[in-house]
Amino acid sequence: MFTTEQRAALRDHLIAEARADERITGLALTGSAAADAEDEWSDIDLYLGLAPGADQAAVLADWTDRMYADRGCVAHTDLRVRGTIYRVFYLADTLQVDIAFAPDGEFGPLGPAFRPVFGSPRELQRFAGPAADDLIGMGWLYALHVRSSIARGRGWQAEYMLSGLRDQILMLACLRHELPPGEGRGYHRLPPAITQPVEATLVRSLDAAELTRAFRAAIEVFLVEVAAADAELARRLSGPLRELA
Repeated sequence: MFTTEQRAALRDHLIAEARADERITGLALTGSAAADAEDEWSDIDLYLGLAPGADQAAVLADWTDRMYADRGCVAHTDLRVRGTIYRVFYLADTLQVDIAFAPDGEFGPLGPAFRPVFGSPRELQRFAGPAADDLIGMGWLYALHVRSSIARGRGWQAEYMLSGLRDQILMLACLRHELPPGEGRGYHRLPPAITQPVEATLVRSLDAAELTRAFRAAIEVFLVEVAAADAELARRLSGPLRELA
């Protein structure tokens, strides 16, 4: 397990390497460090802006080679947003290091957690969070599939769909309480009056009766959140949703 001191030292080394790399013209902290919310479990999140004409593939390859050779990297994976590649490194001491390699024109904040260290960020169109209407739509879609999965005797699929429904419920609650809805980041900050009824949606087994019990509980808390967002839609959905369970 890495220590906070080791994490800070590695981040400082990576920032120094970025400053010395002429192909990199900007760097920002993102994630918990940018939001002054680090704890002992936080990872390293760096956002690199590449110089005009810089070969993104070559920069990625060079930095990846060094992470394996010098930093104890054991595996990596990529996420892509627009032209930016987020390379996520997993180190032997269990530290996660996320480094974004943004081409010229994409060095700038896409969300609130962005603290420039050097370089000149651009003003970019930020990502919009999920809309309540979309979460509600996904919620009743998941509910339909919970019903059919239970009826077909597909316990694991039913549990998967029920978990999807639960996530829509909690994300709707996060929107209502002005908390970050994505990736469960705001769930722990929801009031107990919201989360306690949702606990009843957790399944104790894949038995059809148990899945149906949890499904009924999920329908009820889902309708509460739908009503908070759109009372008329909740009225229209209440009968058909309860019939599913």
